[in-house]
Amino acid sequence: MSRMCRSVRVLLQVLWAQLLCGWVLSSELTFELPDNAKQCFYEDIIIGTKCTLEFQVVTGGHYDVDCRLEDPDSTTLYKEMKKQYDSFTFTAAKNGTYKFCFSNEFSTFTHKTVYFDFQVGDDPPLFPNENRVTALTQMESACVSIHEALKSVIDYQTHFRLREAQGRSRAEDLNTRVAFWSIGEAIILLVVSISQVVLLRSFFSDKKTTTTRVGS
Repeated sequence: MSRMCRSVRVLLQVLWAQLLCGWVLSSELTFELPDNAKQCFYEDIIIGTKCTLEFQVVTGGHYDVDCRLEDPDSTTLYKEMKKQYDSFTFTAAKNGTYKFCFSNEFSTFTHKTVYFDFQVGDDPPLFPNENRVTALTQMESACVSIHEALKSVIDYQTHFRLREAQGRSRAEDLNTRVAFWSIGEAIILLVVSISQVVLLRSFFSDKKTTTTRVGS
């Protein structure tokens, strides 16, 4: 009975740690970035904390965006122009509010859909109340493996969702272009056909001739 209670407690710890990873350590967002617009986000970070910023343009134009990351003193830590996707890892050198911005100011009429994931710090320990002097039991080792596998599954799901959204956007854009091209071809074909009919009729139409008598 005690072994079963311990197993249930271990599984609950795994689920709780997974929830902490999703709620506390990571900020994920997909947002619309209009043309000639700039959007900034802020995060309070403690010195010595390892952070990772990852972003990707899902839809819009050439799938590119400007990105800039600044520390509390407005010192630029990361700056890239017209990037489709990228990832940047850094360790906070000071306490304060860090700012990262996405800019679409170079685009005059195309809005973008941007996804970013800002991870702050490392994952919380899976067994924070356990004595680590002893080795992990078989159940604990299995839970750690499941925990790591679940994180990998979440990362892969996010990656494939982004690729699916990007592929769908490109397919819809291509379908729209093909539809307009087909309509244009149909109109051109109709105009050419009517022009040919009118031209051929002009060749075979009877022309009235006039005769003039010169004095009798």
